Amino acid sequence: MLLTSIDPFVQEIERQFDRLTRGTLGRSESSGYGHMPLDGIRRKDDVVLRFDLPGIDPDSIEVTVDRGVLSVSARREEELGEDDRVFVRERLMGTFTRRVYLSEHLDSDRIDAAYHNGVLQVRIPVLEKAKPRKVEIQRGDVKAIRA
Repeated sequence: MLLTSIDPFVQEIERQFDRLTRGTLGRSESSGYGHMPLDGIRRKDDVVLRFDLPGIDPDSIEVTVDRGVLSVSARREEELGEDDRVFVRERLMGTFTRRVYLSEHLDSDRIDAAYHNGVLQVRIPVLEKAKPRKVEIQRGDVKAIRA
């Protein structure tokens, strides 16, 4: 697997807790991955991660890699006029961060990212040594054994 995590059991508990609290208790503005849904796609030569970031100013998006951890942060600002009063608030504002643990089989030095129509796409090349390859079978002379 090319994307790894430290403890999948703990991550699943956190994911389920996040779903519960998002639906019933509301969420804090700085909470994590609940506001940055992610799709991961494995291709022949790379891994593509797509993050949903609707309504985000592209200048507020930051992608960093540090010791095998890819971090994506983005900020959504409040857009209220001086006399505006909020009577319904379902869109969360503030800074959102999502972290993905990368495998040692990915080339973190050659990551590229692009933002289009509210989706941030991050492409991470797979290292040559991790790509599938065909192993050549050596053939020797077959000698018959006589009985």
